[in-house]
Amino acid sequence: MLMNPQNLPDRVQEVRERVATAVASAGRSVDSVTLLAVGKGQPAATLRAAAALGLTQFGESYVQEGLAKMAQLRDLPLTWHFIGRLQANKTRPVAESFSWVHGVERLKIAQRLSEQRPYHAPPLNVCLQVNIAGEQSKGGAGPDELPGLAAAVAELPRLRLRGLMCLPPEETDPARQRHWFAALRALRDSLNQGGAALDTLSMGMSGDFESAILEGATLIRIGTALFGPRN
Repeated sequence: MLMNPQNLPDRVQEVRERVATAVASAGRSVDSVTLLAVGKGQPAATLRAAAALGLTQFGESYVQEGLAKMAQLRDLPLTWHFIGRLQANKTRPVAESFSWVHGVERLKIAQRLSEQRPYHAPPLNVCLQVNIAGEQSKGGAGPDELPGLAAAVAELPRLRLRGLMCLPPEETDPARQRHWFAALRALRDSLNQGGAALDTLSMGMSGDFESAILEGATLIRIGTALFGPRN
């Protein structure tokens, strides 16, 4: 665990430069990509230092860890995303405290989030997780299940269906990386042609975010490249 790494400013600047290069290659603008800082395993002090460098969007994978950091950083204007695998018995604190949920893969989870979202809060932004390569070790709806799931989630009253998310196979070849991201983009485009209004592709992490940006990512989830490896 890295406590306030001295090289954090350099890391943040390097990631921003890599994003700028990728969006230029894609003919896109820098503001078309949201940098989500993944704080899993990092102390609140490190996230506070990242916020001082201009980062405002933070992702957490574990409910209790995320809630503790929210409490410590409540004085900052941050947006919190839950990006882990969400169990049914953990939906209430997520619905009550987070602004985004990226890993919705079942209608039951979405229904619970909708029922438990406070009425005084804005709708909870939701991305459906797609198991883009059919890997048994990973969660997510299959591409064939997606249209029905998207239609059902879009009808839930306290949620706003924003887009799709994936965790593709780890690939080192950029062409293979782009293959999976292109597949998710195609699914998004197909849903939109059917009447959905999805504006978010949550895809790309430290090892492949350039490829994701080239295929249309609007939100990249970056941990290691910003904060270094976790213990």
